[in-house]
Amino acid sequence: MPIRPEQSQRLVALFALGLLLFSFPLLSLFNVGGTVLGVPVLYAYLFAAWAVLVVLMILVVERDPGRKGPR
Repeated sequence: MPIRPEQSQRLVALFALGLLLFSFPLLSLFNVGGTVLGVPVLYAYLFAAWAVLVVLMILVVERDPGRKGPR
């Protein structure tokens, strides 16, 4: 299946979002001495940001352009 132009634009935007989410200034905001459910805040943020990027990438790649609405 070829990549459509709007799909490639969304993938580039996701790449830019990933660069922003994993850049030093934003990471330093989460480098605090606390925990979330027993996990350090920075590690929880890294996992959550990674998971969000993966889910968004799946939505972009698996989206059927001919279908309207949810699956």
